[in-house]
Amino acid sequence: MTASAAAASWLDVAVASVFTEWISYILENDRQFLTLLQGHLVMVGVGELLAISIALPAGIVATRDPLAARVIENLGAIAQTIPALGVVALTFTVLGLGKAPTILAITIYALFPVLKNTVAGIQNVDESKTRAGRGMGMTNFQRLRRIEIPLALPVIFAGIRTSTVLSVGVAYIGVFVGAGGLGVWIQAGLTTVSYDVMLAGAIPGALTVIAFDRIFAYLEGVVTPEGVTRRQTDGAAA
Repeated sequence: MTASAAAASWLDVAVASVFTEWISYILENDRQFLTLLQGHLVMVGVGELLAISIALPAGIVATRDPLAARVIENLGAIAQTIPALGVVALTFTVLGLGKAPTILAITIYALFPVLKNTVAGIQNVDESKTRAGRGMGMTNFQRLRRIEIPLALPVIFAGIRTSTVLSVGVAYIGVFVGAGGLGVWIQAGLTTVSYDVMLAGAIPGALTVIAFDRIFAYLEGVVTPEGVTRRQTDGAAA
């Protein structure tokens, strides 16, 4: 077989894998696929919830104290620069094999977008509205709960949307510490040079990202107060 014929044959195999074979592989291994997908989504969900539970209070504190704002935002930025695989490598000796090191990496990576948007959303609330609340005798907590957070929710949801999309990708590294997830098939495909197996692990992850993005885009629209345009929320998050 000539080099050109070999290249053409390889291309045919790759194209066939993209359009058909990965779907066939999933259908033939549907139980394993559901198990891997479930494990992937559990890691993303737990890591994202932990990140939100940390970033939301930290973001609120940052809007009340300029010094705390600098410290919190710097820590969030530093967390984004740490390689996710490095977090897993450093922590699995303490946390052990399994999902825990991967969830920690997801949490660290999901923190900054939520933190940044929480701060931006609250700081960009129209000052006239907070002054009106103050004039009505509202306490700081009441203004936060009734005015600032509701108006900042679209921007906060945009941060959650971004961090969730990132988390789906980070969850793939769980395969290196026995956490399962769709990365299992990507690793298996790389080991055996099987394009259908690799794509069966990669494409559902990409479709999951699209699904999460659309879900949170819809939720953004639901929580956006009347009169607050999408352009305003995007400008606050920038």
